[in-house]
Amino acid sequence: MKNNNKLRTIAVTAAYSAGEKLLERYYRYERSDAKFKSFHEILTKSDLISEKIIIGEIKQNFPDHRILSEEAGKIAGRSEYLWVIDPLDGTHNFSMHNPLWAVSIALFQKNKLILGVVFAPALNELFLAEAGQGAWLNGKRIKVSTYNGEKTINTFCHGSKLSDMKKALKYYRYRKLHDLDCRQLGSASLELAYTACGRVESIVIPGANSWDVAAGVLLVQEAKGRVTDFKNKAWGLKSSDMAASNGLVHKEVLRVINQK
Repeated sequence: MKNNNKLRTIAVTAAYSAGEKLLERYYRYERSDAKFKSFHEILTKSDLISEKIIIGEIKQNFPDHRILSEEAGKIAGRSEYLWVIDPLDGTHNFSMHNPLWAVSIALFQKNKLILGVVFAPALNELFLAEAGQGAWLNGKRIKVSTYNGEKTINTFCHGSKLSDMKKALKYYRYRKLHDLDCRQLGSASLELAYTACGRVESIVIPGANSWDVAAGVLLVQEAKGRVTDFKNKAWGLKSSDMAASNGLVHKEVLRVINQK
């Protein structure tokens, strides 16, 4: 990765800076501060403050870089680099003082995913992945689980469309009845990070947004896991759904999510 040290440093610095500000607000957050983006989606001032910090850090150091962020949308640039950002992944958790929320920052170069950072401030956990270099949690290398039995732990998330929710609920019902457990943790980036470090075996997301999952996708890939869409094709920025696993259970994950 050209200029990888600076790119990595800025990504981590931005995640820490935004995360520290979010943590301050988290401890004194009032649910009345939230506004609804849609029937199932909320937006808080904290989302916007975090986004401003991250974009400011990137633009100060790489003014020509392009950015795609959940709230700000697309920010044009002439560079081959594209930053994909979720400034607060798990806003619902944040709003009810559940610590499972994170800052997610990914970097693409010519459509290749080369860097991913997921920072969970309330848990003091920083996940980092670099293309071809591996994945780490707080500086220690991580790998996906080696479990391939009947009692797997699986997670799921979903987009805001009714069809996405129905597909996720069908998946949840089957998994809950047939496996050890299936959970919706409420933060896609963390569910991917948990898959990457072997805490769970998989995550599926009907209606996956790129800013929610991009950084986590690289974490799983660099931790020797597998990431595809529901048709078993390689995940990309335009993919409408996503399945990630330790690789060993991937065939079963796709079988269950694609059940009619």
